[in-house]
Amino acid sequence: MVAEIAPVVALQTDELWRLTMEHSPVGMAIVSPTGGFVTANLALCEMLGHDADVLITKSFQDITHPADLDSDLRLFEQALAGEISSYRITKRYLRADGSTLVGDLSVALLRDPRGTPIHFISQIVDLSERQAFVDRLDAAEAAADAERRRAQAVFEGVAVGLLQIDAKGRYLATNSRQREFLDLAFPTGHLGLAGQTGFAYGVDQQLLEREQMPSVRASRGEEFDDVRLWVGEDPHARRALSVSARRVLDRSGELAGAVLAYHDVTDLVRAMGVKDEFVSTISHELRTPLTAALAYLELLDESTDVSPEGHQQVTAARRNMLRLSHLVADLLFTTRVSAGSPLVDPYRVDVAVLLCEAVDAASLYADSRGVRITTRVPDALAADADGMRLRQVFDNLLDNAIAYSTSGGAVTVDLGVREEHVVLTITDEGAGIDPSEAEQVFDRFYRGENARRLQVAGTGLGLTIVRSIVEAHGGVVSLESTPGEGTSVCVLLPR
Repeated sequence: MVAEIAPVVALQTDELWRLTMEHSPVGMAIVSPTGGFVTANLALCEMLGHDADVLITKSFQDITHPADLDSDLRLFEQALAGEISSYRITKRYLRADGSTLVGDLSVALLRDPRGTPIHFISQIVDLSERQAFVDRLDAAEAAADAERRRAQAVFEGVAVGLLQIDAKGRYLATNSRQREFLDLAFPTGHLGLAGQTGFAYGVDQQLLEREQMPSVRASRGEEFDDVRLWVGEDPHARRALSVSARRVLDRSGELAGAVLAYHDVTDLVRAMGVKDEFVSTISHELRTPLTAALAYLELLDESTDVSPEGHQQVTAARRNMLRLSHLVADLLFTTRVSAGSPLVDPYRVDVAVLLCEAVDAASLYADSRGVRITTRVPDALAADADGMRLRQVFDNLLDNAIAYSTSGGAVTVDLGVREEHVVLTITDEGAGIDPSEAEQVFDRFYRGENARRLQVAGTGLGLTIVRSIVEAHGGVVSLESTPGEGTSVCVLLPR
């Protein structure tokens, strides 16, 4: 009875194997001991792009990528020799369309009771998508590594000290240039935390306190540019640094730290110091003889013993001496600014009288240029201000307005009161200023395109001095200009 049941069980097992192979989602094949395909399921045929009747005419050697064939054959032969009964390998296959498939191959050798090889049972899982993802990941990692190396090369190669800190002020990264500055400021070593005081000094050469240190300010989220300090124990070996800081935010927009850049501006600062000292010395040397010369010229101009032709020559000399006097005053003021000295000494003055005196002095220059000055000035207007510095503001604004006016043009001077402020407006009918230059005209030594095109003499200090004096009074200066129509400068001063 047992012998009668056995064939039925065998048939069920064969049918189960056939159904399993046919409906398996992975590629399955029976391969002969010589490597030829005996049968293959639908999943493998679709995987390789061959019909079943075509695939059984091929061997696994035919569809294996040449670069992977030797390793596969070696394992295949080891299995036939009885050294191994199965193996697993990741290999590449050649599809019917010539493309490559990456597969995970599992192989088991089936033998008869005598140990003779019958056939190999092979399963292939398509890893192409996973391999493509791995390849993309490898490429991304390679690109990120290359970018990191480039960034590191730039980070270490720039001549600027770079520092990265976290929100608690802990040092995360410094480049070699920054480590040189740290060695100067902290010769006994640095703890890697913002706020450590050492040999760091302000522009006044006074030791910086903790809260004044740029790294502490940056760790609080403050952003700034061109904060100046000196580092080094030896005054003769100190370096001047210009520090800038930018915040670093995390994904949620919270402060994660900051990056600081330390520029060595020692040579520039010392060169500016030498220049200012030279300018100051020359200006002081010129001031005394200029004052004397102007006094004598004024006496000559008022003398009745001078001929009309002589008066013309004296007037021309006075005009040029006044311009030279204004230039010397401007140069002296810039050295005062550089030295950090107080810029103004306010007292009660009549602004209207000061302005009228400035207009009278400027009339000599205006007449020589053929420019008419029109004034709308009250009889008196008192304010708390530094009269000498205000006169300097008036002289510079009038000089600019006349210099950029054309012959036959007019300069209008208005003085009045707006709420608790003195308002001065000087308008010319000159060439105007290009909008791209409007923000730069108040910069030190800036000379615009009009100055070069019209060949207007000057140092580029006039409007810088005007702004410095006005702001020292707590006021504001603004400028509006239309190319081809003229320029208007407005000064607002508290009374």
